[in-house]
Formats: sequence, structure tokens, C-alpha cells
Amino acid sequence: MPIKIPKTLPAFEILREEGVMVMSEKEANRQDIRPLKIALLNLMPMKIETETQFARVIGSTPLQIELTLVNMSNHVSKNTPAMHMESFYKSFSVISQQKFDGVLITGAPIEHLEFEEIDYWQELTEIFNWTQTNVHSTMAVCWGAMAMLNFFYKIPKYTVKEKVFGCFEHENLMPQNKYMRGFTDRVPVPVSRWSEMRELDIKKQTGLDILLSSDDIGPCLINDKNHNAIYMFNHLEYDTLTLKSEYLRDKLLSKETAKPKHYFPNDDTSMTPINYWRSHGHLLYGNWINEIYQNTPYELSTIGTD
Repeated sequence: MPIKIPKTLPAFEILREEGVMVMSEKEANRQDIRPLKIALLNLMPMKIETETQFARVIGSTPLQIELTLVNMSNHVSKNTPAMHMESFYKSFSVISQQKFDGVLITGAPIEHLEFEEIDYWQELTEIFNWTQTNVHSTMAVCWGAMAMLNFFYKIPKYTVKEKVFGCFEHENLMPQNKYMRGFTDRVPVPVSRWSEMRELDIKKQTGLDILLSSDDIGPCLINDKNHNAIYMFNHLEYDTLTLKSEYLRDKLLSKETAKPKHYFPNDDTSMTPINYWRSHGHLLYGNWINEIYQNTPYELSTIGTD
């Protein structure tokens, strides 16, 4: 089954040309099936790129997905056309009374700030609480993952001296975990961040399991059994050239920008990077969608009542 998104959304044609099954609302309504309702809270400035990446990885399962794009109620995006936001996004205040099978929360390029300094922090904490009553399962990514862990567990975020940037190998610590089904023992994962959360702080908390971790850069994927959530500090949803684009962007601002590690063949920036992580990205999000399908109530209204 395909992912249900508006036919005029830029991701629709991009994904269809890639072979990802997509369908419009008109086509979806012909099928007598309850789609999984997934919301994407997109905090990234480059909204179109990010929504396409996440639609790609959740749209590759046999299940019909209805994707709702969500933004913060009082935060105006400066990097995405207003027409796009008005056409395809709903503010949290509009959808807050609805229930969803799953919610994805992206990162945001605001790692240099303390959580409480973010202008939409209060609303974001409301969303974190809302996931416990209106959402069956949540996946938070990068800064979004750190923010959610800090809110529920007071785990601190540490600024790193040098940007953690590249494609790093991670160890599969719990291959028996439901989210790790099909994963190899070593997993390459794209990384791009200026902050970290540390293994010792995470292990102090009951109910948190580290599923993927790197000897070089620390924890990557955490399962939160207390809140039916998973936290991904890195980026299995990234396209092949995403790290290259970030590198070229940052290099325009500073000639001292370091190349992403373990990414360009022979460390040569003129060569096209090889995507070693694509299959694991589809596995992770496919496993997440499958677990939602297996366990979410058929009646959306009963989500959060147990």
C-alpha cells in the first residue's frame, strides 16, 4: 500500500519517480481500509526536503499511510514559501484534539541554545505531553529526540567542541529488539550535530534501552518503554547527498569547515558519496510502522485510554 499525501505536494512527484507508491486522497478513498494516521512535526527550516525524506522512508511498507504535516502554532518558517505552509501544513493548535497512530518529531538547527531559550519550547512540551494521550507511538529525531529525553527524564544535552559530521559505524546492541529486526551487526549512520547525550546519563534511567551506539560518537538510537517512543540522534532518513549539501553550505560561511568523515570515497569531495545506510533507514522506519500496525487500536478514539 502507498503513502497518502496531497498530489500537489512536491514530494508526490519526487517519490513517484523513485518508485515509492504514493496516492492522492481521491485514490485512497476508493479503498475500504483504515490507513495509519502519522503526523510529521517538521521543525527543520528546509521543510520540503525534510518532508520528502520522511515520506520516503515511511512510505515503503505494505500499509497505507495518511501523512499529516504539522508546524508550531506561533512560529513562522523563514525558509519555506508561505504558500507551501498554508497549503500543506496544519498548526498543532488545529490538530491537538485529533488522535494519531504515530508522530514523527524532527530535529532543528538550534543546538547552541538551551531548551528553555527556544521561542516555542512551551508549546513543544505541550506536544510531548500530548503524545502520551493522543498518540500510540512517537519517534523523535536529532535535536527533537534530545529535547524529548530532556523533558521526560531531565537528561542533559552537551555541546561538542567540533561538529560530529559524517557517516559513522554503529554497533547493534540489541538485535532481538523489535525495532532492530533485520539489522546487521554494524550499521553505518549519517550524523550531523553540534551536541550529544551521553551513555552514562541514559543508563541511569529505568525504561531506556540503547539499541545503536558508536565507540566514536556515543548513543544513536534509544527505546523508551515508559512513553512508547524511540529516539534517533542521527539521520538514517538522509538522502545520499544531504551531508554533501550541508558541507558545501557551511564551507561558504567558513573555509575552516571540516569534511564529513567516512563519507566521500577516498575522502575526495569531488567524488559522489556512496549510500551505505539506505536499507537500514527503510528497515528502521518500516519496523516502527509495523509495530504501530500490530499494536495500535483499530478505533482511533481509544488511543491513549489504556
